[in-house]
Amino acid sequence: MKVKNGSAMEELLARTGHKIKVFKRGEEVEGLISALSNKMMLVDIGAKTEGIVADKDIKDAGEMLSGLKVGDTIKAFIKYTENDQGQIVLSLKKALEDSRWAMFESWLSAEKEVDVLGLEVNKGGMIVKVDNIRGFVPTSQFGEQYLGKMSQLLNKNFRVKVIEVDKDQNRLIFSEKLVSEAEGLAKKDEALNHVTVSDALEGTVSGIMPFGVFITVSVPVKDAGEVAKVEGLVHISEISWEKVTDPNEMFKVGQEVKVQVIGVDKEAGKLNLSIKRLSDDPWTSVEAKYAVGTRHKGKVVRIAPYGVLVNFERGVDGLIHVSKQPQGKEFGMGDDVDVYVEMLDVKTRRMSLGVVLTEVPVGYR
Repeated sequence: MKVKNGSAMEELLARTGHKIKVFKRGEEVEGLISALSNKMMLVDIGAKTEGIVADKDIKDAGEMLSGLKVGDTIKAFIKYTENDQGQIVLSLKKALEDSRWAMFESWLSAEKEVDVLGLEVNKGGMIVKVDNIRGFVPTSQFGEQYLGKMSQLLNKNFRVKVIEVDKDQNRLIFSEKLVSEAEGLAKKDEALNHVTVSDALEGTVSGIMPFGVFITVSVPVKDAGEVAKVEGLVHISEISWEKVTDPNEMFKVGQEVKVQVIGVDKEAGKLNLSIKRLSDDPWTSVEAKYAVGTRHKGKVVRIAPYGVLVNFERGVDGLIHVSKQPQGKEFGMGDDVDVYVEMLDVKTRRMSLGVVLTEVPVGYR
């Protein structure tokens, strides 16, 4: 029977039921290793020719190939559908990355300790490398011995545990203190049972954020003669009786501080802390010192569109509203000013001031 238009091959394939697979660049494939050396690997993926992994791709996949042998099944991706020799070129890079992230997930689940290499210190912590993938150890995840001294770990291997894995976001986060302070952290839950509100504790600054300061405190475990490590937060409003705009101006990681417990969150395993409550609240005596109508000398500490803020003592400020400023009077930062108290609200910590005039305003001369 005569076959028209050169369709003999198509007819033969139809009779045998065999189909030639057509692959696209970037497609994931699976096949059997038919040849393997340190320079090349051939994979039978069901195409008219075997797929080949060679040159840089075989070098990059060195670790992945260890333990593999002819006859093993392997996954790869189509790099090129055909090279000069008519072969399908395969890449193991994406498959290797997938296997690495799967390995990180297993480390996280197993709470496994692993070695990482310190690469670079920045404001938030340290960039590290493991298995040719970069990860990050936040400052708050270093033990006390390295707080403020992270540079000691540059170009050195140290042990950590994985605490977050997110392949899509390329996030790999580690904790050093879960290794170096494992014993103390294990006693955290027990220690929280011995902490009460108003306790004064000593700790070390483990992290600084715009909203406050993280402190790792040492909590004595009663009847055991041991100390546990518990992290707590000093909210920016609990740092000082004075207004704090940037905690970074007052603290450094690794700095030792004294704090007072103002809350215990056993469910989260954390403490709410305060620094300012270790000293007396200056507003407790404001009503007696700064009664309405009394005159005082203060210093300009802030100039804003709505008025001028005047400080009298630590944590005690009053406001000269813009509507109360004398005509033609200009205030500068640090200026000494004579004022009198117009309004005082201790509950809301608000004090409105008027300026004591030493000369007749221009408009009234």
